[in-house]
Amino acid sequence: MNTPTKNEYIKWIVRASVEAFAEWFKWRHEWELENPDGTINMKIHNIFIAKLWPDIQYYSALVRSLDSSLWNMLEKMAINIAKWFYEFKNNVEWNIYQEQVRIIADLLESYKDRWNWNKPKLEDYQKIRNAKKWDNHHKIHISDYCLYDSEVNKYYLVELKIWWDLDNKKARSEKEAIFEQFAILSNSIDENTKIECKFATAYNRFWEWNEWKQERVKQFFSDDELLIWKDFWNFICKDENGFNMVIEAYEESAWIIREALDEIKKLYLKD
Repeated sequence: MNTPTKNEYIKWIVRASVEAFAEWFKWRHEWELENPDGTINMKIHNIFIAKLWPDIQYYSALVRSLDSSLWNMLEKMAINIAKWFYEFKNNVEWNIYQEQVRIIADLLESYKDRWNWNKPKLEDYQKIRNAKKWDNHHKIHISDYCLYDSEVNKYYLVELKIWWDLDNKKARSEKEAIFEQFAILSNSIDENTKIECKFATAYNRFWEWNEWKQERVKQFFSDDELLIWKDFWNFICKDENGFNMVIEAYEESAWIIREALDEIKKLYLKD
């Protein structure tokens, strides 16, 4: 049996992900049809929406349900693609030191202070790694992606946000999570093993080739830390054409989701 090519593998993962999602999403809403607490039924009881057309009432509820469910599918799909090219874990576990905690807090505060003008930079991670190793405690930290590339002996810690819009508080918490993961991981491996940390989005909220302008995120992450839409998929696929392979495979399979949505519509709107 021949080993599948990269493009064949990605197509298979995307198709399998779409099929599983469409089947589950259709089943879920069929099962909830007569349930007043069902996902759609529970969201249509907005009197101001209800006074409009039934279609509007239905679609406004369905889109909210589809939005979150679809993005969960995309995140799982990206993980399954990544497993083909990297060693994958969803957590880091080891000791973190009090000095590292202090340095992380100082860095975060300096990014927040507009009078300090301390911009995030990659060198900040080395400050955490070089911290004095005393007064530690054991910690497990959940990661979106903890990936290891054995070809180059390098780890990658990636925080993926399908939802692009982060306020300052959320952006800070994302950077704190990355810092803590980096500290724990760096303490558990050889000092010569490299670690790169990334903040990623699965799509560009400003649409395709337009500049990604999320200043709240850029207050806490340098440009070198960002993997925005196509860069994320290229990285996950370990290929400069990764995004195109994923989106082409998705376009070929999207009809499966559209058919499921048509079936759900017929149930709720009695078409």
